[in-house]
Amino acid sequence: MTAPIPSPNIWHWPDVYEVENRAQDVDGAVFAELRRVADWAGRDVLDLGCGTGFHLPVFAAGARSVVGVEPHPPLVDRARRRTAGLDTVTVLAGSAERIPLPENSVDVVHARTAYFFGAGCGPGITESMRVLRPGGVLAVVDLDATVGPYGEWMRADLPHYDPAGVESFFAAQGFELSRVRTRWEFDTRESLRAVLGIEFSGKIAQRAYAQTPGLSLEVGYRVHTRRAPAGLLY
Repeated sequence: MTAPIPSPNIWHWPDVYEVENRAQDVDGAVFAELRRVADWAGRDVLDLGCGTGFHLPVFAAGARSVVGVEPHPPLVDRARRRTAGLDTVTVLAGSAERIPLPENSVDVVHARTAYFFGAGCGPGITESMRVLRPGGVLAVVDLDATVGPYGEWMRADLPHYDPAGVESFFAAQGFELSRVRTRWEFDTRESLRAVLGIEFSGKIAQRAYAQTPGLSLEVGYRVHTRRAPAGLLY
């Protein structure tokens, strides 16, 4: 089995990433879009690359069952502790390339800023489609680097990252695309500085902090969705 690619933020700074999770999308715009394109009410959900399990309780509030899959053992432990009181939630160690679930076992696969970054993620797409039931949905949520100011900092930090190329890749794989604008809101300037510090290199993080005068900033997301075939048409 191929070793997972280490996350540059949550693996090394899980406590700061927790602050980031609380600040992200405080108006719930991404979840509203997910409800529209991949409603999980009464269904079985897989959160792929679930990290510390931050989103698992949100899904558990309406889903029939929720499975979180995470490759990094310390994060698996955190996710299990977070969801210990939720009977419908299970957290498993695993990867996008080898999901520890049988075929046709879930209705929604959710992956947010984890693994699916364009070309090269084909094995994860194949695995996700394997575990989806007919008519189920794979929803990949990633950052929209065409939306400033966050996207501008992201492109400055990753000059070889090609947003249009990523979108073309997903389109070629049969995904539909929707865009979401969100608001991140921090409690303090120090929290903002800490989060920018784990998301960007030193110079770009300093620039981002200087260009954010208050406690909030706009961040764009893309939601890529691909539906498993519902069956043969006659």
